Amino acid sequence: MKTTYRRLTTALLTALLASSALAKPPQGVGGGNGGGNGGGGNGGGGYDYYLACGTADNSASLSQATLLIGGAEANAQGEQAATEWLISHAQGGDYLVLRSGGTGGQADWMCGTFGSQLGSAAELSIDDRAAASDPAVAGYIESAEIIFIAGGDQNEYEDFWKNTAVEDALNAHMNVKRAPIAGTSAGLAILGQSYYAPANLGVLSREILDNPYHSNTQDINHGDFLLHPQLSGLITDSHLDRVTGKGRAAETRHGRTFGFLARTAQDQVSLTVRAIGLEEGTFLAIPASGVATVYGEGSAFFMQPNSLPEQITEGSPLVWSNSGKAVSVYRIQGDSNGHGSFDLNNWSGSGGSSSDWYTTSGYDGFNCQSGC
Repeated sequence: MKTTYRRLTTALLTALLASSALAKPPQGVGGGNGGGNGGGGNGGGGYDYYLACGTADNSASLSQATLLIGGAEANAQGEQAATEWLISHAQGGDYLVLRSGGTGGQADWMCGTFGSQLGSAAELSIDDRAAASDPAVAGYIESAEIIFIAGGDQNEYEDFWKNTAVEDALNAHMNVKRAPIAGTSAGLAILGQSYYAPANLGVLSREILDNPYHSNTQDINHGDFLLHPQLSGLITDSHLDRVTGKGRAAETRHGRTFGFLARTAQDQVSLTVRAIGLEEGTFLAIPASGVATVYGEGSAFFMQPNSLPEQITEGSPLVWSNSGKAVSVYRIQGDSNGHGSFDLNNWSGSGGSSSDWYTTSGYDGFNCQSGC
């Protein structure tokens, strides 16, 4: 059953879902980066709302918390501990998953795993600008204590949500309520105040390093969408250890994140910009203090430029060397209970390792093709 729910009461919504001939997405199998596509969307835009458990419109004591997730996190070690950390900043509150393309399985997993700690868990798929401008849709966001932005397509998030009531509600959630928020993969991508939302194919490491203005880099934007107060001047990237290609052509995304930082530094003409890149199954927990901890199976990379690129022009390879010290990178390996710390305020960490990244000429001259 595929239904667009507009201004339905909770009771009617529950009845409609109970009558569905389709099974709901499985519970207890990990949160995932979007949990599949259980609702399937409504095909013609609008929005879908699914209340998985509890009764919405609870209240809870709130404290600021942000969970950045590198994607592919279902059943990763540290997933439950990191999620419990997030919930602890709004115990008994309403948990809302945002996405496009139809509701999925994240809210069901939350009910099955953390239901006793939540007032409710629900999913809201916002699939066009008309829906994103609907006060009823913004109302769902305004009523939630914890927001989780799912994986999917960050270009749809930008196209559908930017300069709408949804954008306003999300910015109020982060800046006025200072309430918990999380994002994985595409959801992570839009939480940085600088962000990459490709309309076409996602750029590869070799592409952006061999041509920093490659056609697939046209959608790097700064400060015009979500304004997370702790992620100003910062661009994020996920799936850093995901391998694209085979054999000698195989590459990860570490070079891509380096390229994003080069573009951000050049676009802003600033050395105060930063980048955070997360490998898959990695969770970065940022409390109000800004001193973050890393959960999960992979590593978090914290990148700071020491110079502007020496060569960054369309059609030419990136040259960003600064005598081998173009970018200072601090790497923290996660674990199941949280490991290390990194202070976003003074950009310093403990429990990890430091290295310098640079390129003397494009991808082939990049010294950290697999993340150092």
